[in-house]
Amino acid sequence: MLSRRHFVIGASTTSVTAPCIASAQAAPWPSKPIRWIVNFPPAGAADILSRTLAEWFGTRLGQPIVVENKPGAGGMLGADIVAKAPGDAYIVMMSSAASHGIGPVLYKNVPYDPVADFLHIHLVGTFPSVLAVSSASPITSVKQLLDQARAKPGEVTYGSGGNGTMNHLTGQLLAREAGVSLTHIPYRGSAPAMNDLMGGQIVALMESLPTAIGYFTSGRMRPLAVSESERSPSLPDVPTFREAGFPGVVTTNWFGFSTPAGIPPEVAKRWETEIGAALQSAEIKEKFAKIGVRPGTLGAEGYTALIRSELARWRDIITAANIRAD
Repeated sequence: MLSRRHFVIGASTTSVTAPCIASAQAAPWPSKPIRWIVNFPPAGAADILSRTLAEWFGTRLGQPIVVENKPGAGGMLGADIVAKAPGDAYIVMMSSAASHGIGPVLYKNVPYDPVADFLHIHLVGTFPSVLAVSSASPITSVKQLLDQARAKPGEVTYGSGGNGTMNHLTGQLLAREAGVSLTHIPYRGSAPAMNDLMGGQIVALMESLPTAIGYFTSGRMRPLAVSESERSPSLPDVPTFREAGFPGVVTTNWFGFSTPAGIPPEVAKRWETEIGAALQSAEIKEKFAKIGVRPGTLGAEGYTALIRSELARWRDIITAANIRAD
């Protein structure tokens, strides 16, 4: 974490230090390191995307990008840190479906407004959730998993990286559409959830593709279905939930770049330009493709509109399905 040094300026020195203060205020942005808040634990999708882009921006902007993991409450803890820094052009975050689409309508007393308290700069990437089991499991299809859940109500568990995440809600949608009971086990991040899956402590896992893809390619986990309307190019042999017989289970994870509300317009425009250039670069496209992420194409206006629409969509889904936070 970045340290802050506090200086006490006495009245007798005001005339001496005032020009220095004015000079500091006039310094071109960025003139010091930038804090990048990742509101999920290390090794998850948000962390992977953030560190990939932070390295790029650090070179382009000529200042270090200090990535800080601030997980908790389905991404809302880290989001609140950014929301409470209005006008600060030196703090940014990776906003997500969890912190800015689902959490604000799933939970009561969320401490920030997901639209008004932020400036949403650019959609970074999208990808599906994947239902998976351990490679040691005898289950090889969604049907087999659900048949087991019908035979043993409440005994079939599925893990996710936390309450209020897209993976949590995708599992709930599947259970309700199938008419079965799937017991959700929330973890503090993806890594412990995947460890418990492979260790046999849970039956299944709903996980983000970028986090799990290495486990699929190495054969340690077996994917059963993906949550988007079409198959993922990274998992061409894995069916969608629609193809498995559940047309209502269609979800997309999304992550974007956001800052506190009230930052200077020229800084916001610079960020939008830099992020757009990064996502169009061959280097970033290649890195994203390896983890199953489609680069975002929405700038500030489009990304803000997406967040508004997702808040409305999830409010309707959560109300209709009577989904509650665990």
